[in-house]
Amino acid sequence: MPTNTRIGIRLPHELFRHGVDALASFASAVENSPIDRVWTGDHVSFKGGKGYDGLLASTAVAAVTRRVTIQTAVYLLPLRHPLPVARQVAGIAELVPGRFVFGVGIGGDDPLEVENCGVDPTTRGRRMDESLSLLRRLLAGETIDHEGTAFHLERASIRPTPSTIPPIIVGGRSAAALRRAGRLGDGWLGVWVSPQRFASSVAAVEKEGADAGRPEVDWQHGLLAWCGLAPSRSDARERLARAMEAFYGMPFERFERSSPYGTPEEVADALRPYVEAGATSILLSPIASNNDEALAGVARVTEMLSAAT
Repeated sequence: MPTNTRIGIRLPHELFRHGVDALASFASAVENSPIDRVWTGDHVSFKGGKGYDGLLASTAVAAVTRRVTIQTAVYLLPLRHPLPVARQVAGIAELVPGRFVFGVGIGGDDPLEVENCGVDPTTRGRRMDESLSLLRRLLAGETIDHEGTAFHLERASIRPTPSTIPPIIVGGRSAAALRRAGRLGDGWLGVWVSPQRFASSVAAVEKEGADAGRPEVDWQHGLLAWCGLAPSRSDARERLARAMEAFYGMPFERFERSSPYGTPEEVADALRPYVEAGATSILLSPIASNNDEALAGVARVTEMLSAAT
């Protein structure tokens, strides 16, 4: 069981509409709490145009924080070219050495978003593997000549390279995602999984890494979870269901088993089995009456899970 599970809170999207002062105020509140990290999502044009760029948001958070880790969860790497992404990741890593975690995934909840980025949705997995391999080599300082299925590179490199290369965490629930995390990642990020499936997935990722000749990886495995926070369990469920149904356009019952809700104590109790299953980080997307209540609730969850480990 991890002895130092890190708890993260999602950067509220609406802060960008309220300017730098609102972002700085939120960041200051997180930095003065026990919460360990701030995470950002990533979309280009999700279901009608929604979304914020994950690396841009990470840069903004990096500029107004000094302590917390910043993580993308997850950046839709197949929608971009790996060379400019490597340049952006290197820039963030140099700005906040040791405080950035690059979480990546293939997306796909909105195929039209993928198509509008000029990508065939059926090629996302292959593009991801090719891109992720190139990204790791570029961040390590290699100069690359590459002729692949999706990308062509000639004498490609980035300079300077970061003094501390950020961990790359691969998200996804499929067998292909677990293989990818083991072969090309520094860990795995699960979502919508039971504690039992989380534990078996962690084992599968690490076996894949060992089979690929990577026995010395400092594995970092995490869970991403929406959660509802309120003084009463019924109010917490109502708020969470409303928010998730609006975002995903699907009934809340599809997510309920892996989306805890209630008081911070009830949410912490629901998350503790994931810590026991090997989660070194838990990234929460809290739904509450306002951002202050959400932050206070996640801070309390952090305290309880820290005490348990």
